[in-house]
Amino acid sequence: MTLCCYSFAAVVLGMGLGQIKEPAGPLSPFGYVCYRASGQIGVDGDLGDDAWMGAPWTAEFVDIEGAAKPKPRFRTRVKMLWDDNCLYVGAEIEEPHVWATLTERDSVIFHANDFEVFLDPDGDNHLYAEIEVNALGTVWDLLLVKPYRDGGPAVNGWDVAGLKVGVRVNGTLNDPSDTDRGWSVEIAIPWKALAEVAGRPCPPRHGDQWRINFSRVQWETRIEGGRYEKVPNKPEDNWVWSPQGVIDMHRPERWGYLQFSTMAPGSDVFRSDPGLPIREALHKVYYAQRAYREKHGRFAESLQALGSLDLKLPQECSPIRIQATDSGFEASVSWKAPDGKPIACRIRGDSRYWEEPDPGS
Repeated sequence: MTLCCYSFAAVVLGMGLGQIKEPAGPLSPFGYVCYRASGQIGVDGDLGDDAWMGAPWTAEFVDIEGAAKPKPRFRTRVKMLWDDNCLYVGAEIEEPHVWATLTERDSVIFHANDFEVFLDPDGDNHLYAEIEVNALGTVWDLLLVKPYRDGGPAVNGWDVAGLKVGVRVNGTLNDPSDTDRGWSVEIAIPWKALAEVAGRPCPPRHGDQWRINFSRVQWETRIEGGRYEKVPNKPEDNWVWSPQGVIDMHRPERWGYLQFSTMAPGSDVFRSDPGLPIREALHKVYYAQRAYREKHGRFAESLQALGSLDLKLPQECSPIRIQATDSGFEASVSWKAPDGKPIACRIRGDSRYWEEPDPGS
């Protein structure tokens, strides 16, 4: 099994307590402007509804490790809308052989082909939602207290209250005798359920930005006895919207940005995160600290002890400060945001990242 989808047993055995590979490439999440729905959405899997017409498509999915890897065999793309009640996700999934078998809620859906949503409203890497859906409309929804790399755990018993899912198959499900076009899915995620974990206003305000990503797990299949089955000894493909740089969806710092807008569809512009270089620098410190502790049995007490990290901080930032204990560390940077307010950006040893007014300014 790849790191894209850890098992619960792996968490119990301590996975995430040792050295974890740092993702390749710079931190460069994608962005998407999500407009208000102009009408009611039926949540039946039909993305041809009038309400969807003004919603832009995301870029087509790429390999989870990035564009340097082979292009996915089949197209996947997403569009999103919102209103006072829900966040709506619509996905178009090209698939010549639509296959799904799991029917019980909270089954491990990625054991077969699926579509997945990952949502971290406040962008702190902790307390984020994961929703997986297959072509039968079967759902696995769970809450991650923190990433598996940091010990999890995954709360499998958490359900998104009021969640609605609609699936439409363009072809015939589980029928190897023909060739299908694919399937589409609509997901309505109520703000009331997200408010339990968001740490942000629900519904959001105009201009608010959340962190989100999408994954498609795709297995190569063959036909045996008139049925689909996985090709033996062949790992799954993991195709995503915003590349992770590593085969692991549970790196929330790599997810894309979802910007909510009340403007007319197509008239708003996505705003890049001015603090992204700082976020990237502090995550480099986080990964370097993990490697340092793996080697020395403790966290480094200074940035110099971590060696050359190629940190590209804006000139207006303070030097990175590190406070370490036997069980953890905190690294922080102070800077003035574009609005002139002094901000302290911090990351802990369990990868929790947050920003707050700088008390020292």
